[in-house]
Amino acid sequence: MASVLALAGCWAPADPDGEGSAVSGSVVPVVDGAAVSGWDVSAWSAGAEGEPASQIGSASSDRDGDFVVDLGSVSRDDELVYVLATAPGGDDATMSATFAAIVPADATGVVLNERTTIAAGYALAQFTGRNGVEGSAPGLPNAAAMYANLVDAETGDYGAVLTSAPNGTQTEALPTFTSLTNILSACVLDTDACRALADAASARSDERPVDTFRAFAQIARDPSAAASALYDLSLSVAGDRPGLMAAPAAWTLALRFDGDGQTLDGPGNFAIDPDGNIWVNNNYEYGADPQDPTCGSDLLMKFAPNGEMVGKYTGGGLSGSGFGIAFDPSGQLWVSNFGFAGEGCTEQPTHNSVSLFSIEGEPLSPAGTGFTAGELAWPQGMDITAAGDVWNANCQTGTVTVYPGGDPEKAMTLDAGLDQAFGVVDTGTHVVVSGIASSSVAVFNYDGTLVGGAPLSGDEFVLPMGVAADPHGNVWVANSGSTTLPCPTRPISSGPAGSIALIDGDGQTVSGPFAGGGITRPWGITTDGNGNVFVANFSDQRVSAFCGTSTETCPGDLSTGDPISPDAGYAFDGLVRNTGLIVDPSGNLWIANNWETVPLQTNPGGHQIVAFVGLAAPVEVPPFTS
Repeated sequence: MASVLALAGCWAPADPDGEGSAVSGSVVPVVDGAAVSGWDVSAWSAGAEGEPASQIGSASSDRDGDFVVDLGSVSRDDELVYVLATAPGGDDATMSATFAAIVPADATGVVLNERTTIAAGYALAQFTGRNGVEGSAPGLPNAAAMYANLVDAETGDYGAVLTSAPNGTQTEALPTFTSLTNILSACVLDTDACRALADAASARSDERPVDTFRAFAQIARDPSAAASALYDLSLSVAGDRPGLMAAPAAWTLALRFDGDGQTLDGPGNFAIDPDGNIWVNNNYEYGADPQDPTCGSDLLMKFAPNGEMVGKYTGGGLSGSGFGIAFDPSGQLWVSNFGFAGEGCTEQPTHNSVSLFSIEGEPLSPAGTGFTAGELAWPQGMDITAAGDVWNANCQTGTVTVYPGGDPEKAMTLDAGLDQAFGVVDTGTHVVVSGIASSSVAVFNYDGTLVGGAPLSGDEFVLPMGVAADPHGNVWVANSGSTTLPCPTRPISSGPAGSIALIDGDGQTVSGPFAGGGITRPWGITTDGNGNVFVANFSDQRVSAFCGTSTETCPGDLSTGDPISPDAGYAFDGLVRNTGLIVDPSGNLWIANNWETVPLQTNPGGHQIVAFVGLAAPVEVPPFTS
């Protein structure tokens, strides 16, 4: 997506050839009483093969706040252009008030203000540092697309996605956004507020922001570092609409997406393609009334990187898919069919298959049945190796079904003594599978033999579910502490509060358990591009984050396993009961609203996927081989 970032102004019509052109804009602060003339405007280009941003033009705002800046010959088809506008009167000792905005290349004009700056700071958080914006496709242009959900680029008003259902008045995202704009308004009016903002933004960082754009990018990356101090700042200016009524534990911005509003029902997990599109499996047939019994979903959904639903696919034996979804190296998408159905469903799924789709959404597995080879039995998690071997965890039997090279006719069934096999992850050298009811984890060689001869067990594992590998081949395990599944029999479960554990790359050395960070009932787990850990909780509406093995990427002086998120977690009232989660190439953390907070068993499914904007280090997806 070709976009232009304007940290300060309105935009002229796009050059039809996508080459350069001047940009006209206006500095229009939200807060009353702010000067608009004499702002220093500079245009920058980013995204050229991931090189640091380079300045391509400059200007100054006139007495009405208007300006025109020349973009030179930069190609907006290949690069992201942004403009910074810095308020007059600053000095080297004080962080400058700077406005920011991201603007599509075809926009006819844009207003720059506090809202556009907050939106740009969060959307571009993972690409923004002391040298400005630095990144490449697809992450950088996709981040610009997410920005448009937060703010209207041409008017500087709140974005349509932020202000409408399933966001708007239904969650705390809009009041949070408003309070953030109030913080920036305070800085625009008072240099003391700018100093306080810089202090808060760098509370757990050695890098003090040089302007407010970078300050809010730092807050997005470490949103709990000085939450109370930021809230106090937000109260110093009366916003144009209600902000937060109390200090949050963390200044995260999260948006919900429900597609067409009549399809998502129990989204379970995610797979992301190299373009950053988000593919989602779905537990149940959609039902608006949770008291009406619903059967298993036969749909697979595709969302664009900005959260817009762009595809619905069926066939191939899809039948109440649960947690398993993964692309193979060639770009084919595999989905496991656990066979979810609500109480009272008269057409129970078969619980014994996986489905296969092309990247275009065409079903490639047999209609009606899917692939059933290898004694599949209530399959849940799956992962696929670089060789194309498809590994499936069978919850009912505790076995693991492998399709070597993705060929069901060569199916192997492995029995490692797990009870309720659930999570699967390929580390690059091993495949790791969790056993919920056995409180154990099996580490397999690619030939199907067990590393160490037996599954790992001990106090580090308590009803483990999701497993995730970091960039170094270490594996993080989500200990639910209290969850077992009906596959179809549900064992009695009890245990301590949830935690996570770490298995080193050798597949044998275990450390933990680690707790805190708001962790309650872990289900899914993932790592970001830095190897830091994020956990989806099946209760209490929060995400938990932990420092990974590359501790230099963690805020402050944290060690491996220490919580990054606060004691309340990254809480959001737009979450329900969460299962799968994943980090995209733009640094957004996506999480599945799987079950409602109070689930009626006739149809317990939640109806949204949620993006925490700019929260995690981007994860690049390698190109498919064909």
